[in-house]
Amino acid sequence: MNALHTLPKVELHLHLDCSLSYEVVQQIDPSITESFYQNNFIGPAKFKDLADFLTRAVNGYKLMQTKEQLQLVVHDLFKQLAADNIIYAEIRFAPLLHTEKGLTTYEVIQAVESATADAIATTGIEARLILCTLRHYAEAESMHTVQLVEQFKGTTVVGFDIAGDEAGYPISNHIKAFEYAKTKNIPCTAHAGEAKGAASVWETLQHFAPTRIGHGTRSYEDAKLVEHLKQHRIHLELCPTCNVQINIYDTYTQHPIDALYKAGVSLNVNTDTRTITNISLSKEYERLQQHFGWTVKDFYQCNLNALNAAFIDDVLRTKLIEQLQQGYAAY
Repeated sequence: MNALHTLPKVELHLHLDCSLSYEVVQQIDPSITESFYQNNFIGPAKFKDLADFLTRAVNGYKLMQTKEQLQLVVHDLFKQLAADNIIYAEIRFAPLLHTEKGLTTYEVIQAVESATADAIATTGIEARLILCTLRHYAEAESMHTVQLVEQFKGTTVVGFDIAGDEAGYPISNHIKAFEYAKTKNIPCTAHAGEAKGAASVWETLQHFAPTRIGHGTRSYEDAKLVEHLKQHRIHLELCPTCNVQINIYDTYTQHPIDALYKAGVSLNVNTDTRTITNISLSKEYERLQQHFGWTVKDFYQCNLNALNAAFIDDVLRTKLIEQLQQGYAAY
């Protein structure tokens, strides 16, 4: 087994509805063949852009419309995390996407949260949940989502995010929700600097004030922004293979993850969507080793960065850092 596979790993940017294995898809809908799954759930090597990529997400959340389906998907994801030697994950989803068959958003979160708590207990993998609003949502839908984070305070639900078509919709509908999050001390991350350039990261930081940026890869296009991220300890949740897949970069070697890391920006490595991108974190590490010569020391640092940026209390953070140190001591 590749040594990178056995390294303990932390993943902060992972979409639940885009990480369904064929096993769970078949369990939910036995009529779906493996070839259909390969052609419709897993994406091609290249999409036209992010909007094109997002059309694949529908296949996943359509199969996540009952409590049982949601719970099956959660337990399936934990199997994938265990196979990847993940010690901590933050899993995100948009509750409003799972109400097509009559579930309320509260019931959706209840189902995912209870399955997550159960999976933590049975696997020993620590995990937390982040609720997403989406770019095309109205202000009321964003407010509803952030208030659900508040309602589930004290559970595995810990944070708020905005995802979706960054280039197609402005941020104005969502400013109020992020202001609400701030007043309630709800930790926030926000997708930016992916489908749009560095300016989208600047506006996201200005109006949403998150402590982390989902992707943020295009921050590298602005030296002042890179310096700002370092000074203010804004953490980037980078997903290199996915960024190449949605056609931001032609090739993996063009991705600025290595340059951002060497510039001293706090960042970590993530899969984003284990199904659409057809990637594991172990495979992502192999690519970083192959293309940029990353070593075990670099992977340790990125995982440490992730734990320091994670939406967890200091007791759990200390425990996980010790676990990380022990896991890397053999290398």
